[in-house]
Amino acid sequence: MRVLDAECEWEARDPANGVEIAKFPDMGVDETERAIQAAKRAQREWSQATGRERGTLLRKWFNLMIENEQDLAKIITWENGKTLTEATGEVKYSASFFEWFSEEAKRLYGEVIPSPNKSQRMIAIRQPIGVVGVITPWNFPCAMLTRKLGAALAVGCTVVVKPASETPLSALALCELGRRAGLPDGVVNIVTTHDHTKEVGKHLCESVDVAGISFTGSTGVGKLLLKQSADTVKKVSLELGGNAPFIVFDDADIDKAVDGAIAAKFRASGQTCISVNRFYVHSSIREEFSEKLRERVKRFRVGSGFDLATTHGPLVNQKAVEKVRSHVEDAVAHGAKILAGGHDKASASSTDGYFYPPTVLGGMKNNMRIASEETFGPIASIFEFNTEEEVLAAANNTRFGLSGYFFSRDISRCWRIAEKLEVGMVGVNTGVISSEVAPFGGIKESGIGREGARQGLDEFTQYKIDKDCVHWLAVEEDDQEVGTARLYKYSATVGKVGRVAVLSKTRGSGLGRLLMEAIEQYVIQDTDLETIALSSQVPRKGFYEKFGYVTKGDVYLDEEQPHILMEKKMTRAEQFPQ
Repeated sequence: MRVLDAECEWEARDPANGVEIAKFPDMGVDETERAIQAAKRAQREWSQATGRERGTLLRKWFNLMIENEQDLAKIITWENGKTLTEATGEVKYSASFFEWFSEEAKRLYGEVIPSPNKSQRMIAIRQPIGVVGVITPWNFPCAMLTRKLGAALAVGCTVVVKPASETPLSALALCELGRRAGLPDGVVNIVTTHDHTKEVGKHLCESVDVAGISFTGSTGVGKLLLKQSADTVKKVSLELGGNAPFIVFDDADIDKAVDGAIAAKFRASGQTCISVNRFYVHSSIREEFSEKLRERVKRFRVGSGFDLATTHGPLVNQKAVEKVRSHVEDAVAHGAKILAGGHDKASASSTDGYFYPPTVLGGMKNNMRIASEETFGPIASIFEFNTEEEVLAAANNTRFGLSGYFFSRDISRCWRIAEKLEVGMVGVNTGVISSEVAPFGGIKESGIGREGARQGLDEFTQYKIDKDCVHWLAVEEDDQEVGTARLYKYSATVGKVGRVAVLSKTRGSGLGRLLMEAIEQYVIQDTDLETIALSSQVPRKGFYEKFGYVTKGDVYLDEEQPHILMEKKMTRAEQFPQ
């Protein structure tokens, strides 16, 4: 791991009280380029390590994360603000990706493809794409990094990481554990930046030495990175914003639906990409659901994440607080009712941090901003519906498609709604959908690609097709001695030379393999000649050392008559003369 230095610095602060945590180097394009080149140099050797070797290192890294679980959790709470309980859960979730991909590293399977041509064989292998630029958000500063790093490192990529400027400590602490696990220099490189965030991101996207970009963040920034990566035709993985619906049908278990709502809406104070933005509750149970949710939310306590009595920590900064406040004010101005929280400042901790009380709104309408904009805060907005068709149309009426949730006891409805919701992930009778074993990602403007699970490897690999031509050339030999090798086209139906299999009357594989490599590497490339003699372009020693096919009893190239293949029993010293 490398952490590059820079002349300028910026301060990261605790969102619960505004106190400075630490100063970090404010890096720019020059430092980013140094990180890219370090990753490029390291990639050559890292990509040649076996899957088992890379997996073993990831497993060691996982073990160190578990051993240092409490320290990592305290760092997350310090710089992000979430409660210590939630931070500990994030560390466990983060570590699960290293554990998962340590195992998947050994299972980077290719594929044998049945050929339509009898004379050909086709094999698809998977290889690392190269250096990857990873840009992570502040809401899960540890988990979003391990989910990307685990997959990228497992397949043999090297990485340049730009963590969020609000939460750089988690990335640095995590990679320090990577160093202790034995991570080679240059495989992971950290670029911390605040004032130069746009320039660093642009350079990662436009660099010809960066093969891929993996980003988690807002849809607006994701679209910009996608445009900037277009000129170099990078492989881009984007996990972007959402506008998740949460549907409660009239046959739902209301208590379980309320539990699911708490988990899906108020985790991390609503600052997750899969957080519910719109609650759709059937008219026949709306009042009961709203009252039970209101009573639960009223018991929440907002404050410092280090206070064990706190249930919900601060938002990340003042800008986040203002956005949540503006959404509530807009909803109230258009007729919504505050059922809990809202402007009740007494429910917030008396600190100088960035707090907004968890809030429940009723009487929501489609002309309110919350209906179309992601709030990213602790606001539960309840809309009413009457029919299945009506709620599906409303739920899908968005350009986002990351996650969705619904509660129902009707098994046929469960299958029907799950298939019709236009999202990448669906929680059926549950508010928790994230797991290292399931592919994570959205559709529409919520992203491209998948993270986690075995599909997570796809974002960092590329397929190479090995198409072998197995009957292309034949050898005709003299009966008395091996004599002059004359090569003929075996069949006009086979096509161009791919990899050559030579049919020989004597000595079999030794002569065949020797001719094959000589033809392929030195003598003919897509030639139309019908008869060819091996020429002096084929040096004896160099040929043997390169291919290592000549063994005792096989043939070799005579130095005095390089166009003749001679039969001779040879010792190893004769094969590789000093």
